[in-house]
Amino acid sequence: MTTTGTISIANSTFALSGGPTLAYYDSNPQGGGKPGRIIVLLHGFCGSSSYWERVIPQLEGAGRVIAPDLRGHGRSSAPRQPVYAMEDFASDLAQLLDHANTDAVTLFGHSLGGYAALAFAERHPDKLAAFGLVHSTAKPDSEEARGNRDKAAHALRTDGIAPFVEGLVPKLFAPAHRESMSDQVKRMIDVGYGTDAEGAAATALGMKARPDRTGVLDGLSVPRLLVAGSEDGVIPPASTFTTDGPQVTQALLEGSGHMSMVEAPQRLAEEMLAFLSRL
Repeated sequence: MTTTGTISIANSTFALSGGPTLAYYDSNPQGGGKPGRIIVLLHGFCGSSSYWERVIPQLEGAGRVIAPDLRGHGRSSAPRQPVYAMEDFASDLAQLLDHANTDAVTLFGHSLGGYAALAFAERHPDKLAAFGLVHSTAKPDSEEARGNRDKAAHALRTDGIAPFVEGLVPKLFAPAHRESMSDQVKRMIDVGYGTDAEGAAATALGMKARPDRTGVLDGLSVPRLLVAGSEDGVIPPASTFTTDGPQVTQALLEGSGHMSMVEAPQRLAEEMLAFLSRL
């Protein structure tokens, strides 16, 4: 897998209904061989499939891995519409899974990807074999957060993507990692540069409008993995660990911020593999 300097690790594309192109990474783009587990990874805001580049190699052998660039991000198209609702991302994913000829999938969503995954779970619970949130939450935005989404959309449309991601990305890492992992911070900023500014603004407004989906997460009948970072300054563990029970695994990654796939990829992969082994 080639990663250095790339805004996306996508190796396949297909046309969504209406014409936009969705780019995605597929560990088995030919789709051949015997049916098996399908692992789908959704990245966070101003990211791409490259967010998972240090985790995917560790999932080799666990199943076919599919990691799309969400609309407006990475190498996917950025449709010109004022808001990208979480339901829009869910619709894109449903079309991708139909295109990839998959059965029920194990779906993991990071941050924004978790919001999209929950919208997908609400619409297509029958297409899930298992479900995971990684530094994400089923809760809606607070009033303060909604105001910050408006400010983000305005800044993106006024100043463009570069200053926005340069300000955003360091805050996603644990304070102790901002210098010790400065090369990875810079790498994720470079990935962020590939985000379309208008698409990012539309995504920010879509996150603002998303409803409370704690009931969706609670009501799923499939195994669920909830991953949080002890040093996550974006989504604290309490906002991730909103449900419990015999089919729910809660994993707290000590020392990690909002970006465990970069800050602690081996530990995150271990939690994911342990979860998959129990399915």
